[in-house]
This record gives sequence, C-alpha cells and structure tokens, in this order.
Amino acid sequence: MQDAAIAAIRQFNRFHTKLVGALNEHLLASDYSLPQVRVLYEIANAPPAAPLSANDLAEALRLDPGYLSRLIGGLEAKGLILREPAPGNARRQELRLTETGRAEFARLDSASAAEVEALIAPLSERDRRELVGAMARIRQLLGDRTEDRFVVLRDPEPGDLGWIVHRQARLYAEEYGWDWTYEGLVAEIVGQFVKHFDPAGERAWVAERDGGIVGSIFVVREDDATARLRLLYVEPSARGLGLGRRLVEEALRFAGARGYRRMILWTNDVLVSARRIYEAAGFRLIDEKPHHSFGQDLVGQTWERAL
Repeated sequence: MQDAAIAAIRQFNRFHTKLVGALNEHLLASDYSLPQVRVLYEIANAPPAAPLSANDLAEALRLDPGYLSRLIGGLEAKGLILREPAPGNARRQELRLTETGRAEFARLDSASAAEVEALIAPLSERDRRELVGAMARIRQLLGDRTEDRFVVLRDPEPGDLGWIVHRQARLYAEEYGWDWTYEGLVAEIVGQFVKHFDPAGERAWVAERDGGIVGSIFVVREDDATARLRLLYVEPSARGLGLGRRLVEEALRFAGARGYRRMILWTNDVLVSARRIYEAAGFRLIDEKPHHSFGQDLVGQTWERAL
C-alpha cells in the first residue's frame, strides 16, 4: 500500500509540474524562471513593516542560501529588487521591490491569475469548489497550517444531505462507538426534514470550507411557538474555530426572526463539547433520562432556551 501511495504521489507531481510549466526555462512567457518569480512573490507579499531578509527567504522557501543569493543577485541586476540595511540593525539586509519590480510583479501576477482562470474555465462551480477543497486537504494532510481558511454558511445543495448523514454516522462511530442504528436515525431525521420542509419556519445550514463540508445544523418546527435544533456537527478539521457556536447562533437568530418563543434540543450527556456550546448559548437542561441506543448505554438530555 505504501509503494502504491508513493507511486501515486510521484505521478501527481509529474502531472502538476507539467500543468504549471515548472520545467520551462521561463515562466508565464516572461524572462524569469519559476524560482525567480517565487522570490518576487514573497518579497511583494511581505508586510510593509516587516520586509524579508535573504535568511528569511531561505528559511521560508527551503532554498540553499548560495542558490538564493544568485537568484537575488540576478533580480537586483535587472533593477527589480534592492537591499537596504534594517533600521537599527545594519547587518540585516532587507529586501524590497523597486518601482520597476512592483510593476513587473503586477504584470506577472495578472498573467498567472489569467492562466489559472483559463485552466478552470471548463469546470462547473461545484467542481471548482471540490478542486479547491481537495488542494486544501492535500496541504493540511502534509503539514501546511499557515493559512486561515474562511468558512461559509450556505443552504444545502443536491448531495449535501446524504454526505451529512454519512459523516455524522462515521464520526459518532469513531468518537463514541455508536453503531449503524444511529445512521438510521440521522437518515430518518433528514428524510422527514425534506418531506415536510416549511421554508417559513425551517432551515438547514451547511458549513463549507475550501469546497468541502465541515459542519451543519438544522432548525425544524416543533409547534407554532417552539423550534427544535437538530443535527449539529463539526468536522474534526474545523474544530477550535468557533464554528459550532457560530452555527448555533445562526439557528437562534433564524428562530427568533420567525417568531418562535423558545428553542429545544435533544442530545446525550457524552457529547460534552456540544453541551458546552448549548450552555454558552443560553440553553438550560430541563430533563434527562437513561436509555440504551446505538449500541451504548446513554443519558438523553432535553435542553431549552427562551427566544
């Protein structure tokens, strides 16, 4: 299996280097190589108050200092960058783009964006989100933690509800040992939501990041005065971002705007993180009973919050 994974990754790397033209002597029909353009990018995107030094660049890009020095020298010779002593530390040489360098980088950056735009033009919007999500997942799995990724809350699209049933069942099996009967319950809840959906008083939110689903929550009508919160979940990769709290707050705002006077929910005592979110949102425990479900002995709890 490891040999197959290695072969697949190497195959992808060959595909990607060909796709982006990394093997060409010059990039984007310019006079610059890929390493030179990357150096320009890093210098251009450094915070104005904290410009990079050659050592910073070598560490960030994992480049040999001698090779990087030659790259910087070539860009200096073209009048694109300059080195200046750092204020208060003359030994530190900070790198900045010249006016010519900024203009040249803007041209290269625009050409790169146009190239990617043409690359993804044949893809549907859904395919684009899946592509971006897959790329983000690759970075995450291989240790990239440098970029904060924005989470969007949106309405469900075809295929989302089946995925939510699948992921909730898998996660609760992995984290709490619940059996396949829980998947049946989630499927039933989702099926009833679709069958009896009333847009005037019910809604579902899907949390999406980089094209992938990372959470969800549902609000359904219990009676004219009461809304029920259902199926809150957050993927492990998105925990710690406040997403669970954000989903609950969105559901509460919706219920209040639709004229409900209270919201209730049913959960189990082992779901500690979820219960903390509910408590922080102002829910209070009003009833609990032991039961045997999903292959486990559990304590079911009913929580309530006035709106």
